[in-house]
Amino acid sequence: MRYSGIGGQAIMEGVMMRNRDKYAVAVRLSDGSIKVNKHDMKRVMPLLLKVPFVRGVFAFIQSLSMGLSSLMESASYFEDEEDIKKRNEAGEEEKRKMERREKAAMGGTLLLSFMIALLLFLLLPYYLSKFAERYIESEAIIALIEGIIRVVIFMVYLVAIAKTEDIHRVFMYHGAEHKCINCIEAGEELTVENVKKATRFHKRCGTSFLFIVVLISVVVFMFIRVDSRILQLIYRLILIPVIAGIAYEFIRLAGRSENRLINFFSLPGLWMQRITTAEPDDDMIRVGIASVEAVFDWRGFLKGEQG
Repeated sequence: MRYSGIGGQAIMEGVMMRNRDKYAVAVRLSDGSIKVNKHDMKRVMPLLLKVPFVRGVFAFIQSLSMGLSSLMESASYFEDEEDIKKRNEAGEEEKRKMERREKAAMGGTLLLSFMIALLLFLLLPYYLSKFAERYIESEAIIALIEGIIRVVIFMVYLVAIAKTEDIHRVFMYHGAEHKCINCIEAGEELTVENVKKATRFHKRCGTSFLFIVVLISVVVFMFIRVDSRILQLIYRLILIPVIAGIAYEFIRLAGRSENRLINFFSLPGLWMQRITTAEPDDDMIRVGIASVEAVFDWRGFLKGEQG
């Protein structure tokens, strides 16, 4: 396997694929055709993207921004007729106002999602673990219990959303994205038949990153030694970028290495992908292929040339 450097993300009825400073959004429209748009990536503080452990935080912010932009773009293809009519009839100023309202709504949704994530994955495990203080004196063990609760909540959350029809389809496109990348990195031509044979699990996946963040937090939070509960929560918030930076470096290393120890520590993230990816159908695979071909010369890559 060779490292291709490409990565992607599943979106609404499509796949976003990125390579270096380019990314493409490929969406299957209601008429069965595939719409592909290619974009230039906006680099956030490019110098910091080269600093180990620091770059993970900025890479995550950049990926989140790009993912939200791609999600909004894919959603725009599935507006109802009334919204499309309003947009077509609107003047330039009104269109700009509509775009600002959409961005504000997306920003509000993002903020709400962030607050819910803090509640579910930070505050709830912390306070639930405090019930153990009545029976356990060791702070390290209590922190371990907190981590176990956090892992369980994370897994239950993923299983729950995976059962919804819309999210399941997103997870199928997620599988298509992984299978396309794995097909290329296995040295196979990017055809539907070859992609179908590829595995849907990949070590550089965002699911693996999030799960590694959760696991590393278990270890890091064990070293917080303050009596004040307010300070304990503040330190947990402050340490999130540190944990993200460590997780990013691990995922980056795992994507380039076949070391047995690295592969062993990658297993939990790969297991989680059994929930967050699903086998795609042929049409979904074609969307994944279209997104790859828009930003990556896979034929040159297979010949040993730069992709």
